[in-house]
Amino acid sequence: MRRCIFILALVLFASSNAYTQNGLSAEKMLEIDRVGSPVASPDGQTILFTVTDVNSEANTSVTTIYSQSLNSTDRVALTTGSGPMWNPNGQKIGFMRGGQLWEMNPDGTSPAQITNITGGISNVLYAPNGQYISFTKNVKLDALANDIHPDLPNANARMIDGLMFRHWDTWHNGTYRHLFYAPYNNGKLTGEPIDVMEGETFDTPLKPFGGVAQITWSPDSKSLVYTSKKLTGTDAAYSTNSDLYQYHLADGSTTNLTESNEGYDFYPAFSPDGSQLAWLSMETPMYEADRYRLMVRDMKSGAVRELSAGFDNNVNSHAWSVDGNRIYFLTGIEATVQLFYYDFRTRRADPNIFKLTDGIHDYTGFTLAGTRIRPVIVASRMSMSAPVELFKVDVSNGSATAFTNVNAEILADVTMGNVEKRWVETTDGKQMLVWVIYPPDFDPTREYPTLLYAQGGPQGTVSQFFSYRWNFQVMANNGYIVVAPNRRGLPSFGQEWNRQISGDWGGQAMKDMLSAIDHVSAEPYADETKMGAVGASFGGYTVFWLAGNHEKRFKTFISHAGVFNFESMYGETEELFFSHFDFGGAYFDDPRPVSYDQHSPHLYINNWDTPIMMIHGERDYRVPLGQSFQAFTAAQRKGIPSRMLIFPEENHWILSPQNSLLWHREFYNWLDTWLK
Repeated sequence: MRRCIFILALVLFASSNAYTQNGLSAEKMLEIDRVGSPVASPDGQTILFTVTDVNSEANTSVTTIYSQSLNSTDRVALTTGSGPMWNPNGQKIGFMRGGQLWEMNPDGTSPAQITNITGGISNVLYAPNGQYISFTKNVKLDALANDIHPDLPNANARMIDGLMFRHWDTWHNGTYRHLFYAPYNNGKLTGEPIDVMEGETFDTPLKPFGGVAQITWSPDSKSLVYTSKKLTGTDAAYSTNSDLYQYHLADGSTTNLTESNEGYDFYPAFSPDGSQLAWLSMETPMYEADRYRLMVRDMKSGAVRELSAGFDNNVNSHAWSVDGNRIYFLTGIEATVQLFYYDFRTRRADPNIFKLTDGIHDYTGFTLAGTRIRPVIVASRMSMSAPVELFKVDVSNGSATAFTNVNAEILADVTMGNVEKRWVETTDGKQMLVWVIYPPDFDPTREYPTLLYAQGGPQGTVSQFFSYRWNFQVMANNGYIVVAPNRRGLPSFGQEWNRQISGDWGGQAMKDMLSAIDHVSAEPYADETKMGAVGASFGGYTVFWLAGNHEKRFKTFISHAGVFNFESMYGETEELFFSHFDFGGAYFDDPRPVSYDQHSPHLYINNWDTPIMMIHGERDYRVPLGQSFQAFTAAQRKGIPSRMLIFPEENHWILSPQNSLLWHREFYNWLDTWLK
């Protein structure tokens, strides 16, 4: 019997790899070098960027810093490290290695360690005058169990008096990430670092994903502006109210610049002359997917206005032009990400916002280069069929030319499947953008098994991203047609479309998903007898919900980190503002929100009859492991073929190279078992 099973497994494995000769396999995908965002030199003529090489065999990765002249196609490897930044004098490059700041010459010679601070530092910035550096460092402020009971050194316990006791994938360890600055001169710290947030039980940047862009120096180097949510415990778990704080070096005073807004305020950026401060803001408390507004404050008068009023999409990654006449930014538009700008010189009704670029791709980051007279943007860009490379963008017309070609050799013999853009009518008469990705060498006279891809978020656009976890080309190369809808609740189609998901998880969004798969399954080449649904996070929720409401459409499901039971999810997750807002409140509220009795997948478990796989990371505290436990237990009790794949050291994402390869093998083996 075991021999028969082994032979069957070999056949299935061979079947799943029959499409990998010319297409993108999981193994080939991990060979792709990952290009980081560009950083321009003070004179705008040299660009720094990183390239990360993943070594699957060693289960590690190495990041190398490169430089490239603005008018050259030849890159130069400088050193290993991360976070490259230019000293304001342009004569040195700072970078991070081993949790400390290092410097080197622009040609990579004479690397030297600048800091040696216990515990390491992060988020380093040079002051514009070159006389200070700022950085963040963890500071221990809360007593833990062993601090309170020092006579019990071998006791192992956590003492918890409020929520946010764990966040993303980390338990609270009594420390907070504080902002420091220190005097600096010619490659040395010349004085003791000063804690800008001394004694405060708050963090900057915002955890878990906030980075150095949430901190900035004023152009005169006399103050720092940083982002912080100055709430702790249960209050922090229920709030999105972060603010911008200006710390004045002269007297050590701190001013809250955004006190009147109760939602997110973050990503401060001074105009070149320091007269104005721009930042991004969300207006609605507890709503983490609210519209990103572009705000500006007159630093002399304190007057605040929204530059993006009347603009129905989000503003991201903003940066001032050198002359201060424009603010460039990224915006999602119809499931792509493009460069836009606000023009202060244009006199027309707001918004003075203009679209700069176009095309079926996503811009992911950019830096302003060139000269004041002849500026140019160097931007990172990707698509479903191409990993990130850097491009030069003409600021006058948006035309783009390749600046790097790091992965040309790796991808030279890879054939990508065609990506098709479709507009599908929804059940309420709206038009929904759906991406359809076809296998390489697609033959319309054949029938193909078809996958419905469910996006996470829930407000995360199915844009032109090149993912290393859910890669559509790898799916297509395994012989599947992939249907990826931008269902209700996804950004880049206006706020009405985006907001409709909140409080209605199992409603119109699920109808949209079924509209997409029904539309494609009507094609003669989509085998409607061999269809599956897959997704992670809210996509995993979608899979669980569809398992009880799909009316025999699908033959198998895979849910990664999916929400299964709304009540237990509300009680287990960490950022409670998200569940509270999107579910319409707590399950014990009176009146009880309808979400708990209409949209929770566990309510439909008696309809489950289809093979299903659950995948989860043990260190996932956003959608805790218990959600998959409950779903797996129910499937097993009902006698449904089911498997649970757990990664003890992974969080909401599967990140290590060998775990990624294992994930892909099990993912496709499961699909092939039931769909091929």
